[in-house]
Amino acid sequence: MKLVTSLTSPYGRKARVVLLEKKIPFQLQVENPWLPDGPVALINPLGKVPVLVLEDGVSVFDSRVIVEYLDHISPVAHLIPSEPKTRMVVRGIEALADGVIDAAVAVFLERKRAPEQQSGDWLALQQKTLFRGLEALSEALGEKPWYLGNSMTLADIACGCMLGYLELRFAEIDWRGAHPNLAKLMDKLMERASFKETVPVV
Repeated sequence: MKLVTSLTSPYGRKARVVLLEKKIPFQLQVENPWLPDGPVALINPLGKVPVLVLEDGVSVFDSRVIVEYLDHISPVAHLIPSEPKTRMVVRGIEALADGVIDAAVAVFLERKRAPEQQSGDWLALQQKTLFRGLEALSEALGEKPWYLGNSMTLADIACGCMLGYLELRFAEIDWRGAHPNLAKLMDKLMERASFKETVPVV
């Protein structure tokens, strides 16, 4: 199978980390989804990465669907619990982390516009969402070593990929100082080969 993504996409990093943690062989194809005539739109009508292309040519997207599929096809390192309540917790943390990324990407793209074209209200709204999301993620983790307490799950991976994106694009945000428990989680994740090998590159 082949994963088509960019090296800066936190959603793509989430899929790459899961592939590595589950020891699933894959080919990495790096593409820029912003190119109007690029190949991404040919395999995903939404023109977004990541896209997982299966051996039979079927395209799987977006990242939440990809990781769900990956967790089912390999018995190694199950990352999404089958029990309904704990599954809901893990997928809920993933949704929260992805929501923070959505807000961060919106701010990043808005700042790339000419200053006179930027919307202060839009930036303020997205920044509020970003900081509320960080607070909620910190509160949900508390003093536990992992979101489910005993072992790493997709919840921790999703949060780590989000924090990595903030480190890449928003160095001015002191989330480590504001949320030491998230910093501790990120440091622990960065000890893993899957996170070391997928550090975003500009």
